[in-house]
Amino acid sequence: MQYLHNIGAYFLMIAEMFRKPTRWSVMRTLILKDIDDLIIGSLGIVAFISFFVGGVVTIQTALNISNPLIPKYLVGFATRQSVILEFAPTFISIIMAGKVGSFITSSIGTMRVTEQIDALEVMGINSLNYLVFPKFIALLLYPFVISISMFLGVLGGLTAAVYGGFGTLDDFILGVQTDFIPFHIIYAFIKTFVFAFVLATIPSYYGYYMKGGALEVGKASTTAFVWTSVVIILLNYILTQLLLS
Repeated sequence: MQYLHNIGAYFLMIAEMFRKPTRWSVMRTLILKDIDDLIIGSLGIVAFISFFVGGVVTIQTALNISNPLIPKYLVGFATRQSVILEFAPTFISIIMAGKVGSFITSSIGTMRVTEQIDALEVMGINSLNYLVFPKFIALLLYPFVISISMFLGVLGGLTAAVYGGFGTLDDFILGVQTDFIPFHIIYAFIKTFVFAFVLATIPSYYGYYMKGGALEVGKASTTAFVWTSVVIILLNYILTQLLLS
């Protein structure tokens, strides 16, 4: 029953988030701050992980293709497919659930503990719109982060292939271009938009409705990360089945 209560409260929170909007002059400042915290602040870790994981994917693929009859360009092909279809949109989102999700939960949870949310309600402000809606708008730029992850993942694979002696530049580029299906990019960005909504709302839910003190803020951040990751993985399965089958 607790799960059903949480699901119902989550959807009620989403509906309330769009009611009684905050003045645009205030909302604009909140959105810009959240873009800086959630998007710009995440570019460094996303770039670092994407580049080196792309290199690892290339190395592992090259080492497992030991048959001389298998063309070398398949290393670039496998790297492109792995990065675009799964690594960039899905696994980066799980990493972001830890970084961005924990930040959202802890910041809103701290406001709940220190009664700042109660003060907003007393002033007649829709606290859900004030706190959650700017994060939702800011994470609409999340596909920009994923596009950088895709590029750097493939670039990391190219660097590992050429400088690691696993293939030539021409072979890798040929593999990246082979049998390219533009819909795979659309599929990845559809998943990215859905995951962005999850990243903005589930951590906000656990931060907004938490009870207790500072210790409970940490517990809420952990719970938010777990459930955000679970929902992302489930939605990844459903969207892949719907869009690619």
